[in-house]
Amino acid sequence: MPDDLKTRYGIAEWYGRDFTSLTAAQRVAFAKHALGEAGTEPPACPFQPNHPPCSKKGGVCSIQRFAENESHRLGVSVDEPVVNCPRRFEEESLVNKWLAEVASFPLGETQVAGEVPFMQSTETDKPAGKIDMIVAHVQGEDLRWHGLEIQAVYFSGKGMASDFEALRDDTHEPPPYPSEVRRPDWRSSSAKRLMPQLEIKAPTLRRWGAKLAVAVDRPFFNAVGGTSGQPSHDLNEGDIIWLVTRLERAAAGTWRLARDHWEVLTLEDSNRRLQAAKTISREDFEAALRSRLRPL
Repeated sequence: MPDDLKTRYGIAEWYGRDFTSLTAAQRVAFAKHALGEAGTEPPACPFQPNHPPCSKKGGVCSIQRFAENESHRLGVSVDEPVVNCPRRFEEESLVNKWLAEVASFPLGETQVAGEVPFMQSTETDKPAGKIDMIVAHVQGEDLRWHGLEIQAVYFSGKGMASDFEALRDDTHEPPPYPSEVRRPDWRSSSAKRLMPQLEIKAPTLRRWGAKLAVAVDRPFFNAVGGTSGQPSHDLNEGDIIWLVTRLERAAAGTWRLARDHWEVLTLEDSNRRLQAAKTISREDFEAALRSRLRPL
């Protein structure tokens, strides 16, 4: 793709379906659900056990960059999708099975538990924090387990409502081009959201003799440094097990969650990655400032 090609992030997967494979009629129906106009339950989530109705507002599972075609409508996709719904990581229990394998737990004897209380309020004694998932192996009185946090990516920019409205009112092919500029917000997803979770939970699990695993997708991990030069697979060398997934093409018109790679990092190394940022130039800062200034 040319470097100057105009691209914007739009929907990659919607209510568990590949956006580009949907018919115009299906897009209209999904848009009404996304806008709360359907009057019925949202479509089932194909990634969660038992396939309950989608619980994510708007139903967008992942986003992707698209080019604009000659008719100012949706063109070819660019790069891979970025997961922005944590439920997307539940497909086929891939991440749980992966962690069990890393921990040398026999799959047939592995058990899982979701949203296990980890902290409690000092005022009410009610749960004040949870671990997303526990993957465990029980053998008699022996209980071995590791925690698992799942981190999808937020996006910055205008919300998706304008796109939903356009899709509700559009029956042409290809779909309309995204109406607003938005992009993955790696900083908010990593330093502001994930890092505090690691700092709170990893030291306690370390004292208890357990590890904290983190499931993210490849674009997220690449944004915080990517694969180490010599990635460690020794659980004794760190505190955080990074399980990095990717979305790959499966059958025509579908995406499938797949393993990319895993490695072990210390809490300190993980935090350094998540905090990594550089100051922009004064010229860029002041250019952005000028565009935001308004009369007092």
